[in-house]
Amino acid sequence: MPTFDELIKKYKLEISGILHIGGHYGQEMDEYERAGVKNIIFFEPVTKNFNILKEKIGNKGILVKTALGPTIGKISMNIDSGNDGQSSSVLQPEEHLKQYPGIKFTEKEEVDMTTLDIFFKERKDLDIHNYNMINIDVQGYELEVLKGCKNTLNSVDYVKSEINKAEVYKGCAKVWEIDELLNKYEFERVETDFCGGSWGDALYVKRGKAKIPGFLSSLLRR
Repeated sequence: MPTFDELIKKYKLEISGILHIGGHYGQEMDEYERAGVKNIIFFEPVTKNFNILKEKIGNKGILVKTALGPTIGKISMNIDSGNDGQSSSVLQPEEHLKQYPGIKFTEKEEVDMTTLDIFFKERKDLDIHNYNMINIDVQGYELEVLKGCKNTLNSVDYVKSEINKAEVYKGCAKVWEIDELLNKYEFERVETDFCGGSWGDALYVKRGKAKIPGFLSSLLRR
């Protein structure tokens, strides 16, 4: 997958703000700052990760300690050891255990969950139109999060998502399932990189909201 800066240049993305779901330690913040993105919300449910995120980001963005999904309530997270919490997921690991035997899931943490649509409904101080990109990396739970973003997806122009083509986590959505949901909101997958073999990243853009290179645009219309 091209870097964030490269994606902006390649597709001439005009990003007003980013909803970063699965914030971890906020590693992408430096890229966001270089791109001049001012409106950023990080969602991170795991306490250890959130505390490190808060220390790194400070007042540069809005930090929200919650998981996002299709419903409201409490949910148990499977916390990994050996990968700084980056592999932690609502879902149980499956192929992940074989691919990365050094990463164990030895802890659980009960966290709050809400939907992105309800979050914006409750936060009257935030204007959803200030955020036109979703960047989501929640270890196989991406489709469930997107199910809770139906109103939000009408407002955003770009979605960058981790994707899977194998059951890295039990019951995780495959890339074509994410394609199917996002296609209903007029998004097209324009970049795909299975850097992890069975998992990777994809960029989706809403039709007419990015300048897609000519050869790729013709392929997408087929």
